[in-house]
Amino acid sequence: MTDAATTLQQEIAAEQSHVDRVYARLAQLRQAAVRAEKDGYRLARVGNFGALVERDAMVFHAARRRQALDAEHEGLVFGRLDLREGPVLHVGRLGVRGENAEPMVIDWRAPAAAAFYQATAADPRGVIRRRMIQSSGEKVTSIEDDLLDPAAAPPDMRVVGDGALLATLARATGRGMRDIVATIQREQDQAIRSPAASVTIVSGGPGTGKTAVALHRAAYLLYSDRSRFAGGGILVVGPSGVFVEYIASVLPSLGEDTATLRSLGSVIPGLVATRTDQGAVAAVKGSLRMRRVLERAVRDAVPNGPTELRLLYHGALLRLTRPELDAIRARALSRGARRNEVRRAGIDGLFDALWAQAQRLRINRLPEQVQFEDDLSERADFRDFLRAWWPRLLPRHVLAWLADPERLRSYASGILSNAEIKTLTGAFTPGDPTIADVALLDELDELLGKPPQPPKPKRDPYHVVDGIREVTTYADRQRAARAAATQRPDDYREYAHVVVDESQDVSPMQWRMLGRRGRLASWTVVGDPAQTAWTGDPGELAKARDWALGSRKRHDFTLTTNYRNSAEIFALAAKVIREVYPDLTLPRAVRSTGVQPEEHTVAAADLPDAARKAASGLLADVEGTVGVITPVPRRDEVAGWLTDLPAERLQVVTSLQAKGMEYDGVVLVAPDEIRVQDGARTLYVALSRATQRLITISTP
Repeated sequence: MTDAATTLQQEIAAEQSHVDRVYARLAQLRQAAVRAEKDGYRLARVGNFGALVERDAMVFHAARRRQALDAEHEGLVFGRLDLREGPVLHVGRLGVRGENAEPMVIDWRAPAAAAFYQATAADPRGVIRRRMIQSSGEKVTSIEDDLLDPAAAPPDMRVVGDGALLATLARATGRGMRDIVATIQREQDQAIRSPAASVTIVSGGPGTGKTAVALHRAAYLLYSDRSRFAGGGILVVGPSGVFVEYIASVLPSLGEDTATLRSLGSVIPGLVATRTDQGAVAAVKGSLRMRRVLERAVRDAVPNGPTELRLLYHGALLRLTRPELDAIRARALSRGARRNEVRRAGIDGLFDALWAQAQRLRINRLPEQVQFEDDLSERADFRDFLRAWWPRLLPRHVLAWLADPERLRSYASGILSNAEIKTLTGAFTPGDPTIADVALLDELDELLGKPPQPPKPKRDPYHVVDGIREVTTYADRQRAARAAATQRPDDYREYAHVVVDESQDVSPMQWRMLGRRGRLASWTVVGDPAQTAWTGDPGELAKARDWALGSRKRHDFTLTTNYRNSAEIFALAAKVIREVYPDLTLPRAVRSTGVQPEEHTVAAADLPDAARKAASGLLADVEGTVGVITPVPRRDEVAGWLTDLPAERLQVVTSLQAKGMEYDGVVLVAPDEIRVQDGARTLYVALSRATQRLITISTP
């Protein structure tokens, strides 16, 4: 076991010891609340009115205390502050005092806990080390340190995570390294504290801490103006589900669990897309011109729908042909009309055409038009026609139409080139959308609209049965009113702040999807132009991005120091990207381990054994996680080679899923295939995921 692994386990054990004491005390407090609740009920035996009033008050407060203790049980302690002066403070979801009234946990809302959110490296506020504690139930599972004041850290202070990297630099010999640490901290702090109502754009290469800045900024905003940002909500969007799982513990570990985390494939509620398209396909699907293609699609006739309407009315045949039906649909779908919202206009068009035809035929006993329409509405054959001719369409229905090559050519003709239409042919699989398809589905939802719905009656939360309401206090009613006011629909679109990580890969259509959810929002946009996999039109991309971000003032920050990758690892990654893009500005890696990346070439038949041996070796040599990065088509194949290795520390991801990720050790399988399939930029990303050790395994 490495020294770092030993340090991590010892520090987790130390925090576990304190957490155990907190939960033991919590159990005592809960028992006391239960006893008080029972004692309150016994007061009723006195039999007078005063005793009943006292009972109600005592039971209410005891039950409320018990409920609070139960509600905050999970992950109760999430932080620790080591201060220049004063005792160590643990921060949690509610305050807990010991038997002698000593603070065991500080409530995160208390003034004493403010530094946990507001302290930064540039303004430590007396904090030397800030520790985030992640738990599952009552068990501490991981810790992560921010070393905010390295100069004040005592020699025996042990630091883990990113803080350990900074501590290593700060304690290195020479003034230069300490200056580098100050530079890192100053760059990050300025971005974190950028004006809340603005668009904050953070650029930086691998290892510069972009994601950490974005998430700390979200926590900082939530704490500095909770009513605004918790009330409106914060949306954090990452490139993949793997990445979202990776960051899912960060905001809770900072004491924030009100943010919504989504990948680009899961922005639409109830839909999780994980499949990726090849680069050329994704570029066409992500183009702004796809909106025009979709506009044509939503105005088209339903596949296999009726092409003629024939009705016998009072012995006369009423008949509408396909051209007539198409014309009625086109009139109803005037420019900007949403198909699901104007169905009534389409039906009225049918009635008008049929009424005009009935008048021309001089049908005997023809009633007034209103009665004529009522007569038709009552007929089952007419209602069946309406359901088939103008059904309520869901976005997935229309997207599936693009799987038909003939329809695709019809919709895209004159908008996409012949080569682009060929690229898209066969790229749509009904029922199994790709990540790029999710933005198209969202655009279709916008174009189709929602059918009119009757308003839902408001439910009384204290209703028991007709005529009887639960007895409540004023505080209960206020709390219920606040909860009702902040209840959000499933597809919420009024976020107060939106964080976009790995923004360099967001397509124009994806920017439109995000922009619809951030029309009222300020933004934090994080990315690295050198890592982009987007191969489409830069002009379209800039236009869509500007539309999404709106007219808010923008503040740009550039992070220039790579402190996560070792210099040896980043040198290999930089060499690969500079061969293709020699003028790219890259960050400077400043942390050296003296360990060079290992580059192996083996026969194709030996690749499984070589990958297994390399992954097993790294699991033994490094303290934390090991990532095995593969070409996109090989992910499941490679995962099958490694099933006998410990899954809790090993993750197999594709070169695209690896974006934004970080591992202590990386095994990169078939790097040449990644270069050919997804380009040098994607290979550059894959090579820069390791902080300590990197092994590449190629085939001839």
